[in-house]
Amino acid sequence: MSNTAADNNNNNDVFGPNIHISSHPVLFHKISILRSATTTAGTFRSVLRELTYHLGYEATKDLKTKTVPVTVSFGKESEEEHVDCDGYKLVDRVSLIPILRSGLGMMDGMLELLPTSAVYHIGMYRIPGHAPVQYFNRLPRKCESDVAIVLDPVIASSATSTAVIGMLKKWGVPKIHLVSVLASHEGLSMIQAAHPDVYVTVGMVDHGLTSTGIVLPGLGDCGDRLFGTQHMLQEGDENGDNDLVVPLEKRKRSNSVDASEAMKKMKDAQGH
Repeated sequence: MSNTAADNNNNNDVFGPNIHISSHPVLFHKISILRSATTTAGTFRSVLRELTYHLGYEATKDLKTKTVPVTVSFGKESEEEHVDCDGYKLVDRVSLIPILRSGLGMMDGMLELLPTSAVYHIGMYRIPGHAPVQYFNRLPRKCESDVAIVLDPVIASSATSTAVIGMLKKWGVPKIHLVSVLASHEGLSMIQAAHPDVYVTVGMVDHGLTSTGIVLPGLGDCGDRLFGTQHMLQEGDENGDNDLVVPLEKRKRSNSVDASEAMKKMKDAQGH
């Protein structure tokens, strides 16, 4: 028995207008390749890049443009050698915000779509039961972006995504758009409650989420699968959102935000 994409992913009616869940069968096919335990790291990277390009295409449909003159050339042998017409040029200044480390796998796909975008990396890690911790932040002190597109392959509990969104709001960017391949139903609900003004584009929604923040069936550990480091997993570190790193003692930048503050906002929103 076959199912249509709409049968498999009719979640758009559940969430608000700012959350878009794809219903494209080709994306579902590609996501199934990512899920498979037999998919190699090279194939995982390639398919994630493809998925990001197509999700990015959907996510950027509302970018602002301006009219510019364009000359079309038909060659000297044509009756009309040149024809002038109106064309369009993007005017929104877009910044890409990959969340390290798995967000790096989405960066090339988005840069193919928006090659002039600035890229500002944000590094986050989580230990189950604790608020996410920022260990790397390349946001410039002054925001000169109109739109920030956050890249994170999997939204699990949404704690990491919510913390990064809080940082970007404090930075002062007018519009934030989160692009993910896969999200838990609970994670999307939390983002919608904490940040109803933020736009989200996601490929598919899974309904399973463990108490430790693992999406089921999920994609496995995206960071390890991207970089072929599964053999380096430590006991109990099985969640793609919970890559454990040794925190470095660094002075906080003035444009960063305490992740615990973002977590508090998320929990407050859940309580209402």
